[in-house]
Amino acid sequence: MFLLFLLIVGLFSPSKSDELQILLDLKSQLEKSNTSVFSSWTSRNSVCNFTGVVCNSNGLVKEINLPQQQLVGVLPFHSICGLQSLERMDFGKNSLHGILTDDLKNCTRLQVLDLGCNFFSGEVPELSLLRNLSFLNLNNSGFSGKFPWKSLENLTKLGFLSLGDNPFDSSPFPEEILKLHRLFWLYLTNSSITGKIPGGIENLTQLENLELSDNQLSGEIPLEIVKLKKLWQLEVYNNSLTGKIPVGFGNLTSLVNFDASQNRLEGDLSELRFLNNLASLHLFENQFSGEIPQEFGDFKNLVKLSLYTNKLTGSVPQKIGSWADFNYIDVSENFLTGQIPPDMCKNGKMTDLLLLQNKFTGNIPDSYSNCKSLTRLRVNNNSLSGVVPSGIWSLPNLSIIDLTTNQFEGSVTVDIGNAKSLAQLFLSDNLFSGELPYTISHASSLVSIQLSSNRFSGPIPSDICRLKKLNSLNLNENMFSGSIPDSIGSCVSLSNINFAQNLLSGEIPDSFGSLPSLNSLNISTNRLSGEIPVSLSHLKLSLLDLSNNYLVGPVPDSLNIPAFRDGFAGNPGLCIRNDENSQRCLSSSGKSHHIVRKFLWCFVAAILVLLISLAYYLIVKLKQSNLESPLKQNSWRMKSFRVLSFTEREITDAIKPENFIGRGGSGNVYKVVLANGKELAVKHIWPSKSTDQKSYRSSSAMITSRTFRSREYEAEVATLSAVRHVNVVKLYSSITSEDSNLLVYEYLPNGSLWDRLHTCHKIKMGWEVRYAIAVGAAKGLEYLHHGCDRPVVHRDVKSSNILLDEEWKPRIADFGLAKIVQAADGGDWTHVIAGTHGYIAPEYGYTYKVNEKSDVYSFGVVLMELVTGNKPIEAKFGENKDIVNWVSSKMRSEEGLVDVVDSTISEDQKADAFNVLRIAIRCTARNPAHRPSMRMVVQMLEEAEPCLLTNIVVDKEGVRSANSKA
Repeated sequence: MFLLFLLIVGLFSPSKSDELQILLDLKSQLEKSNTSVFSSWTSRNSVCNFTGVVCNSNGLVKEINLPQQQLVGVLPFHSICGLQSLERMDFGKNSLHGILTDDLKNCTRLQVLDLGCNFFSGEVPELSLLRNLSFLNLNNSGFSGKFPWKSLENLTKLGFLSLGDNPFDSSPFPEEILKLHRLFWLYLTNSSITGKIPGGIENLTQLENLELSDNQLSGEIPLEIVKLKKLWQLEVYNNSLTGKIPVGFGNLTSLVNFDASQNRLEGDLSELRFLNNLASLHLFENQFSGEIPQEFGDFKNLVKLSLYTNKLTGSVPQKIGSWADFNYIDVSENFLTGQIPPDMCKNGKMTDLLLLQNKFTGNIPDSYSNCKSLTRLRVNNNSLSGVVPSGIWSLPNLSIIDLTTNQFEGSVTVDIGNAKSLAQLFLSDNLFSGELPYTISHASSLVSIQLSSNRFSGPIPSDICRLKKLNSLNLNENMFSGSIPDSIGSCVSLSNINFAQNLLSGEIPDSFGSLPSLNSLNISTNRLSGEIPVSLSHLKLSLLDLSNNYLVGPVPDSLNIPAFRDGFAGNPGLCIRNDENSQRCLSSSGKSHHIVRKFLWCFVAAILVLLISLAYYLIVKLKQSNLESPLKQNSWRMKSFRVLSFTEREITDAIKPENFIGRGGSGNVYKVVLANGKELAVKHIWPSKSTDQKSYRSSSAMITSRTFRSREYEAEVATLSAVRHVNVVKLYSSITSEDSNLLVYEYLPNGSLWDRLHTCHKIKMGWEVRYAIAVGAAKGLEYLHHGCDRPVVHRDVKSSNILLDEEWKPRIADFGLAKIVQAADGGDWTHVIAGTHGYIAPEYGYTYKVNEKSDVYSFGVVLMELVTGNKPIEAKFGENKDIVNWVSSKMRSEEGLVDVVDSTISEDQKADAFNVLRIAIRCTARNPAHRPSMRMVVQMLEEAEPCLLTNIVVDKEGVRSANSKA
């Protein structure tokens, strides 16, 4: 009888051979992974010797622990759950995809399930049968749709629950969670939770960590939260919470990290004065008022304090940061007074001292002169005074010194040459004096020097152009004297020079003409003499101001344009040729020249007769040619934004069918080759035929316009012309008439990214080239969103609007045009449907009030093009499907995402391409709030840099990479 019992048990018990086969099946599903973790998973070994596998005392599989192993593939849950003793399944932080099937319900012994940080898709299935779960992590795993909150009621053993960073359907705070009394960790950040935080949160008395950030929570922080005495971390940032910090909040004395930033909270901070275990406090971008509690100065663990953009008053506690390894303080944009606390860098760990836009007084304490860990010092826009401690100028890790708009005095000391990390030196609007030390040229990382409105004197350091990264040099409104160093011509990166209102003398250096990047030159109101160097004609300037000096002689013809006319005023000795309204250039040999002039007039009169006859003939011919030309022969008005080497006639004459090269969202594009060989691209904006509103439909947008001569249009073009970034196409000028408008851009010889990926002009591109294009284009968009005075929303980001120069570096083109046209119409441009099918963000379906996140979505589509080689819309995707849907469906298929990568990308680089695809998926999240900013996209792309940096080479096979270096 006993033997029969053993036989029956054996029949229904899993054998070790069965478990071996299950694990080998798992290995086969993940065989495309770039990992060596499965090298021990062979039939010759016991499963208990498999890497990542733990067995129980009976030799059966108890745990599978394979986190962060670069796994790619689909998990076979139906077979894994055949491991009937399995208690732990950890596949977190890999690249797994597919759907979470109902087979998971057979893993009834599971206590730990970690699938976080993967690329699963679809909905999370019913979980109610997993009653033994104590740990459930699905954070950032890709699941979407409606989450089965109801099933959590049965998981009463749960202590750890992390479901955040998934695009679930919106739902109120799930009441089912309030029944999980064992929870000590609850992470629901960025999971589409709406409504109020329920008072029933008090039931979760074991909670140590509560994170509800990046949702749509509203209302007040519930009073009941003060009963969670074990909380050491509470994060509710980036919601719409209102009201005050609850009374009794000070009872949460275990709290170490508290972040309620980016809400609408108000009131004072008095309840926080009892939280003496706080290490990190972030309450920025709220509406708090009152004083910072003095008790903060006694908090011995406080290392991070960020309270910027509130309405706080009073002083910062003077003992703050003097106990622990204080890291940073940012209390900018408040109404704080008093002095800077002296001991925040006492332990030498402080990185950021940010106090800008307050009312601080006194000086910078001497204690910071030895704060070698400091990377940012920004105390601008206060009432600080005194001499800056000399050691501050030479701090080795400091990247920015911003002391603008205070009352500092004294000089910049010679040890500034030791500041090897200093990139930005902003000292404008103070009382600094003395000479600028020559050693400043040793601070090799300097990009921008702003010293305006001080009392600096003496010469400009002659070797300042040793600063090869220097982009902006503003020394205006000081007392600098002597001549401008001729060596200035070696400042190859300079784009902005402002030496106005000083005591500079001598001649304008001819070497100015050697500055390839110079865009703005202002040396007005000095004592400069001599003639204007002809070499300035070589520059591509948007601003030139030489006024109020002692310059003489003729203004070079190429500089004699309306945009620069005021920049020559106040120089009595200057003359302008052929200008009735300005002093005309006359020779000193009067009489003989007068005779010559009379002869010339007679000669001109004779020539006029011939010209009139010729003109009549040409008019007849032009009428005939106008039948084929897209332009009418009208008077033209040209507005230049850089120094030009062409006239409007050269441009308008070239707008003809044989020069047509493409069609953009608002007009045709023509290639113009000037007489000097320079190539330009000219966009002929489709004309408005009347002052009545008229619609034009293109492949890119529905654009509504009136005449383009409106002041709003001119102002908008001027705004776009001020955009200066290496990854944004250059706009040289606009040329307008009564019925047409031309925009003159730089010409990019390698066409668009669309051409190189999808048309008959496509070429084979290695991954490094595609990656470099992605990063460059992202940086261009980042500049438009974050680097301009006001954000520029492109609204038609696509691969055909990413142009490539001769070195395959990308330029964002055609940006903001729909906005420009709509602005001319006087309407709200955000209410115009713009964009291209396949790139348009889904929020267009329910609102026209789009923002930068719509550009992020479109850029995510471009990233998918680069990784997959597919167009945004293709027949193989299926009816009413685009590349975003297709990639999502592939995540649910057996093929796996690895098969989505373009087959022309080499096998050893597909993992790098896959990392960029992960970023693309984040960019194309359906909810705009879940998409990263372009600044974050750039950061993520830089972190996804390929293992090898290479140079780009073009050969018969296309664009590839060569000369690899580690």
